[in-house]
Parts: sequence; structure tokens; C-alpha cells
Amino acid sequence: MKEEAVLTAWHEVLAKHATAWCALERALCEHDLGPSEFEVLDRIVSLDCRSFRVQELADAVHLSQSALSRVVARLEKAGLVSRNSCPADRRGVAVSITDDGLARHASALPTHRAILSEIFS
Repeated sequence: MKEEAVLTAWHEVLAKHATAWCALERALCEHDLGPSEFEVLDRIVSLDCRSFRVQELADAVHLSQSALSRVVARLEKAGLVSRNSCPADRRGVAVSITDDGLARHASALPTHRAILSEIFS
């Protein structure tokens, strides 16, 4: 692929991402969530796992560990997740979704999917 075509494709990816992110920020605020908060809840729910090690979750949502820590702190303050020591490795931290987190995710899911369908269809 020629360099110009690669750059054009890259710019299109960035534009789609920015459009989606801004639309999600506006729409998810009615559920008291931001895109990163929703993404954390969505990954936990979609992988059918009530608990994730922080490092695994950081990799899954493409956030640095420090950015994820801030997101998890906001979710924990809202009662949507809890942090516990990891059963497999006591040095690690696991993030678990709460029943309120499951309910908030279920409430916001149609909004999230509608935005993505609109932008990427």
C-alpha cells in the first residue's frame, strides 16, 4: 500500500473514532457514564466474567494502568464495581462488577449500541 493510502486510511480511522467518542460522551451522560466507564463495564459483562485482574482489564479496554485506575475509582465511588485482592495472586487487584453495575450497563447498552450502529453502518 502506498504511503498516501496508508495515511488516508489512518485519518479515516481517527475521524471515525473521534466522531464515535464524542457522540458516546454526549449520549452516555444520561446514564451517568462516560465512554471509558461504559467500556470497562461492557468488557466485564461481555466476557461473562464478574471479576477481572486490573492488568487484564487495562489491556482489554486499551487504557494505561493509571488511566484505568482513575476510571475504576470513579466506578467504585458510584458503587458500580468493587476492588478486591486477586484470589489467584494476592499481590494483584481484581475489579468486580456489582449488581448496580450490571443494571447501569443494561440501561446504557441500547444507547451505546445505537450510537455505534449509526456511526459504523
